[in-house]
Amino acid sequence: MKREELEALRAKVSCEAVLEKVGFEMDVKESSRRSIKYRNGSNIVIVTHSGRGWFDPLSDEKGDVFDLAMFVSKVTFPIAAESVASLVGYQLSRPEWRSPRTTVPIGDIGDRWQEKRMLSPGSGAWKYLCWSRCIPAAIVRQAVLEGVLRQGPFGSMWAAHLDGDGAVVGWEERGLEWRGFSSGGSKILFRLGPAGAPRLCITEAAIDAMSLAALEGPREQTLYISTGGGWSPTTDSALAALAVHPESRLVAATDANSQGDAYAARLRVIAEKSGCDWQRLRPPAEDWNAVLQNREREKREWREGKRNEACRMRAGRIKGSFARQEPALDPPGHEAGRSGGVIKD
Repeated sequence: MKREELEALRAKVSCEAVLEKVGFEMDVKESSRRSIKYRNGSNIVIVTHSGRGWFDPLSDEKGDVFDLAMFVSKVTFPIAAESVASLVGYQLSRPEWRSPRTTVPIGDIGDRWQEKRMLSPGSGAWKYLCWSRCIPAAIVRQAVLEGVLRQGPFGSMWAAHLDGDGAVVGWEERGLEWRGFSSGGSKILFRLGPAGAPRLCITEAAIDAMSLAALEGPREQTLYISTGGGWSPTTDSALAALAVHPESRLVAATDANSQGDAYAARLRVIAEKSGCDWQRLRPPAEDWNAVLQNREREKREWREGKRNEACRMRAGRIKGSFARQEPALDPPGHEAGRSGGVIKD
């Protein structure tokens, strides 16, 4: 094909069409408008740039629609080009997401972060974390004091990703009906806890990092980390820099699924290269926030059971007291008999 024909195909065919055609399915829970996650077994591909780009979060593979066709089908470029050409006019199984156009510049990441308010009790983000996600107020307060949480729009929360110098380079965005990552930001690491801690617990989301901190209780020797659901060379470098410290231990606290296991394997490689200890900490539910929510639900059910039991015991005591008094009450007509009266029909 000529260059012009290839450019036309690149504009007409979405990477999502290539993935759907070979059996990938969209992971709705893990997708956002800017990053759409597709799964096929243990294989994962993230579609970006409104369907024109993609990357594999478990490797360094990325590119355009032709690169994707070669990657998923293991074919040469000419065969991939023909495959892409056959998808012109292909209708996705769901309405295609389109990013809203805006004339507002993205601006500097640090400035955008500083413009947002810090969380406070009663704010939308505070309620989302404490009420909807069951994260204890003490953990949220700790994250606020460490400067890694901000109040996002519509009651959402922003969780900062920091570089090695502690500068904000991006943030995870989570809300009741929204999940994403900052426009123009970079995924490196969300960090909660002392910077020099030897125990490094790595999760896939800031909410999971805070949830694990809540489940384990206060630990002075643990730094809770999130990769933000992605894995880039900068993430590798940041984790390797933390692992070289004396007595470091990498704890792979990633999700209990194929992606979490793949991330855990990558962490083990980093630990072996750095010469530090490695441990797999697998959540008994899909992720650590699910574990935390399950625990809180069990606590509520236990408290409700205790209250119901107490109410039954009180009701029993009250009923018993009435039962003891009943023999002392005169039956109907007894007073008339004592006064000498005679009851006649």
